[in-house]
Amino acid sequence: MVDLAIVGAGPIGIETAILAKRAGLDYRLIEKGCIVNAIAGYPTYMTFFTTSERLEVGGHPLVTATDKPTRKEALDYYRKVVHNEALTLTPFTEVTAVERQPEVFAVHTRGLTAGNAGEDVVRARIVALATGYFDNPNRLGIPGEDLPNVSHYYTEAHPFYGRRVAIVGAGSSAADAALDLYRGGARVTLVHRGSEFRHSLKYWVRPNLENRVKEGSIAVHFDTVVREILPERLILESAGERFTLPADHTFLLTGYFASPSLLRSAGVGLDEETLAARLDPETFETDVPGLFVVGSAGFGTRTSDVFIENGIVHARRAMSAIVARLRGVASLA
Repeated sequence: MVDLAIVGAGPIGIETAILAKRAGLDYRLIEKGCIVNAIAGYPTYMTFFTTSERLEVGGHPLVTATDKPTRKEALDYYRKVVHNEALTLTPFTEVTAVERQPEVFAVHTRGLTAGNAGEDVVRARIVALATGYFDNPNRLGIPGEDLPNVSHYYTEAHPFYGRRVAIVGAGSSAADAALDLYRGGARVTLVHRGSEFRHSLKYWVRPNLENRVKEGSIAVHFDTVVREILPERLILESAGERFTLPADHTFLLTGYFASPSLLRSAGVGLDEETLAARLDPETFETDVPGLFVVGSAGFGTRTSDVFIENGIVHARRAMSAIVARLRGVASLA
């Protein structure tokens, strides 16, 4: 039995664990992958668009070469924070369900390594979900989506020098990937179902991308949908007409969503359209008493509402309510 089970060891889960430890709670931090697993999956040479101090957790300064940290600097930072805080972490362990029982939660887990295989149950008085959304890409549901030459995650440009690369999407991730691939010598084509680039496209990226399109360095097909992906080409449709786009590799950068599976297993009420959890906007407690959701984990498809910066604020508010409740129970006992 622990006071608090925290699911997810991203920046927001780490902040939650730090606050739990400093409050003297018996907690357990459970992570399906490695520390800050989502950031580890970001493009290799990515630079954050927010400044260093807004990514800091536990009061630890994030010292970087410039005002905005790189992926590598962020990974180094969060590893050192976990180490210096000596957090109780169980990595490479997937939480498969959260079951509400009388006065306790049963958190069902499954080990994902050879030395940690098998199922287990952690019993906790309170649960905080900080699972994010990066593990769940928005799938197109078309033939060929799972081919080896298709990916929902961008890495780096170097392997694609001289190759034909299609990018499906028109947001910031797609734009960043297109420009990086162009600079790396790939032949890039963007495909987007809308009539223009997304309004959320970063303002400092838009002019560069639009200029590359105007000069013909990057091709783009607007008002176009993908019907099928084949090993060396895509079948596209625009204005009712189908045509072929040659491509050696396809990046489906169509966004991600927070999975509702753990929320549903615990009986949390969801908005059926957005999959967002019903929760208290001040404490981030769901309509299942004792189950809190911090960061984007409870926002379903509304992923643009939450970033690391305001997710950290969620963690602090939730932990304030959690600590007060557990201390109140202890004093009454």
